[in-house]
Amino acid sequence: MPKRRDLFKAAAFLAPFAAAQGAGKLPDATLGAAQAKLVKEPFGENRIYFDGPTDQLKSMTAGSLRLNAGAQPHPPHQHPEEEFVLVTEGSGEISVDGKVTKVAAGAMMYCAGNKVHGIVNTGKVPMTFYYYKWKA
Repeated sequence: MPKRRDLFKAAAFLAPFAAAQGAGKLPDATLGAAQAKLVKEPFGENRIYFDGPTDQLKSMTAGSLRLNAGAQPHPPHQHPEEEFVLVTEGSGEISVDGKVTKVAAGAMMYCAGNKVHGIVNTGKVPMTFYYYKWKA
């Protein structure tokens, strides 16, 4: 259980980040996993490190997902943003425009905007991947 002073320290550290989010563009910052926004889902743990506009992009999202064994975050989908996915642990399958590729740690996907894509953990252990998506 964190101590009260630790919570105040964390709030003070994140205050410039929150202010910059409200002011518009993402701040220049380095965040650890404990500082990312954690969203617990039935399929795993999603951490959102950055989400908002930058100097050069209308929107930028960077996060990680620890995907439970046998799970997928959602069925194959599409969105206007381009996206990279980097698998760092575990194994699974990534589909892009109907082509399914088996992946493991070190695999990277790029998907153009509005292309149907998806990911599923086909392994027996959690699969971790980092995702980056943006719209110019």
